Amino acid sequence: MIDLHCHLLPGIDDGAPTLDVSLAMARMAIDDGVTTIACTPHIYPGMYMNDKPGIEAACRALQRELDQRGMPLTLVTGADVHLVPGLIGGLAQGRIPTLHGSRYLLLEPSHTTPPPRFEDAVFNLIASGYTPVITHPERLAWVEHHYEVFLRLIGQGAWMQVTAGALTGVFGPRARYWAERFVGEGHTHILASDAHSAGRRNTRLSPAREAAERLLGADEARRLLIDRPQAILNNEPPDRHPLPEPHRRSSATARRWWPIFGKKN
Repeated sequence: MIDLHCHLLPGIDDGAPTLDVSLAMARMAIDDGVTTIACTPHIYPGMYMNDKPGIEAACRALQRELDQRGMPLTLVTGADVHLVPGLIGGLAQGRIPTLHGSRYLLLEPSHTTPPPRFEDAVFNLIASGYTPVITHPERLAWVEHHYEVFLRLIGQGAWMQVTAGALTGVFGPRARYWAERFVGEGHTHILASDAHSAGRRNTRLSPAREAAERLLGADEARRLLIDRPQAILNNEPPDRHPLPEPHRRSSATARRWWPIFGKKN
């Protein structure tokens, strides 16, 4: 499996605080069948002042540590990029990394409020030749009243990344409901860990793969965790990897929480 959203680099953001934690997270991923991880620290001016050269240097250093220990894990670079002014310029100038140098980038919206002119901002990224992969829409506080916005963004050409732990209940019933809805209705391109530690928010992907298999079958679960992530690393055109035909969810969990979380949609 391939994990394209992981805060694995030590001491660079709110992810792994030390090398020992990074190594524990890496061991957990390897044991779970993960072969490649994208190191994607936050880039958020005023809080996490990371940039492409610094992320690449930290990634190379961690890869050396893994190699010296004989740990079979390939690291690539990226960033968990916040939607801020100057984003397109930062990408063009090489200050902000895309995923493995591809056209794809992780784009993190505000957790608490919908960004102003969000759809316009995403459209401008796409018009500039990038494919934004919008991170964890299922965990945003405003998803209840804006689910259709994400569907329109998919129609524009954006991709969606759901958190593995959200699909298995790690983030509670509300996030699980929306994760199952995004995945089960065929509106998710990739699953990723968004791991920050070796504890609750860890690097294991196989439980989410099993959950996706129950919702969509083994073939689409493979696409979520292997085929589309690999397509991103290969910088393949997004239209080569379409979503499954949308359909209504059938899981017991989604039905149970529908009266609470789904009544607005």
